[in-house]
Amino acid sequence: MSKVKRPLDGIRVVALEQYMSAPYCSMLLADAGAEVIKVERPGTGDPRRSIPPFVEKDGRKKAGGFMAYNRNKKSFALNIREEAGKKIYLDLVKKADVVVENLRPGSTDKMGIGYKDLKKINPRLVYAAISGFGRMEGYEGPLSNRPAFDIVAEAMSGIMHLVGFEDKPPSWTIYGMADVYTGLCTSFAIMQALFMRERTGEGQFVDSAMLDNMISLNERMVMLYSITGQEPHRGRLKHLYPRGAFQCKDGYLALNVPDDLIWARLCKVINREDLIKDEKSRSGTARASNAAFLRPIIEEWLKIRTREEAEETMNSSGIPVGSVYTAEDIFASPQVEARKMLLNIEDPDVGNNKFARGPVMLSSSPEPRQSPAPELGQHSREILTKILEKTDEEISQLEDAGITQLG
Repeated sequence: MSKVKRPLDGIRVVALEQYMSAPYCSMLLADAGAEVIKVERPGTGDPRRSIPPFVEKDGRKKAGGFMAYNRNKKSFALNIREEAGKKIYLDLVKKADVVVENLRPGSTDKMGIGYKDLKKINPRLVYAAISGFGRMEGYEGPLSNRPAFDIVAEAMSGIMHLVGFEDKPPSWTIYGMADVYTGLCTSFAIMQALFMRERTGEGQFVDSAMLDNMISLNERMVMLYSITGQEPHRGRLKHLYPRGAFQCKDGYLALNVPDDLIWARLCKVINREDLIKDEKSRSGTARASNAAFLRPIIEEWLKIRTREEAEETMNSSGIPVGSVYTAEDIFASPQVEARKMLLNIEDPDVGNNKFARGPVMLSSSPEPRQSPAPELGQHSREILTKILEKTDEEISQLEDAGITQLG
């Protein structure tokens, strides 16, 4: 019986990436077994190497965000703005299956290393381009050449309009959500393209726009406006209640009552069966209109109970609820531990740290590798020697010319 392999064993990914979206995408591919070669600028590398927070030990300091999104990768320091570096990059792409890239729109085309250029030398290549507003020919919009950070995509997708309180300005969700979600969507698209390649023998261009991804995530706003013409607003829903965080003795509990059946169960649990048929609360619309009346009643029952006590009582009565976790709660959760959602990554310089694993699990695939994020240029010599077949003398010349950096 052959040894069980990971889904992407044998797939080589060249990651011309920086910051978060593309690094998260290629990290998921690396977790799935792909050989991910992260191409970085000599001297500085990915800008995220210098962005806090930092972890420090014995005088060594490393950026937590870089460590979190770059595990299981190889770092190749290469100056692709020089002709010698560009030639090496092209030679590497010839032997690759996938390119993941999130540079500013148009920059790779100007350097002669965009998809049209690479397709000529490797027709089987899957080229995934992440941008703010999309880059595929025939689908360009007036904003296609704009740069974008995650908060821009959150804002323009309508998500920020829905986050926060009714009487306060729009708010962002969590730091980097559009980047991380885009990375996830892009990895999914790459898998589709690789599957198609098995059938056709040809690669293709994968166009992943942060704005598109966030609009797809915000599908309820699109559906509601299309069907009813209504504009959803942050802080309240017109057709259902209760929904939100309600205070317990030791924190908050997330509660959602989507229909009258769950409402009846809740009323019985809190010993207020009179509210089942009350005009103020007999329907979702009525409950939404009378939230100020109902919230104190629910919290009166919750405030004398811990989150765990309320969870046990409500869940056993068919009311799905969950505690609003802090980071400390996540690290202490038996459920999180049982699911092995926190990977222990041992870095040779700064020790052991925990990072979140990817969101999917396969029954016939081993656990993700747990190799730490690489030092800048750590694998340059290995790649130049084993993949590109350069001699020691050639490598020394490239290093002296500033084309590469050896870790």
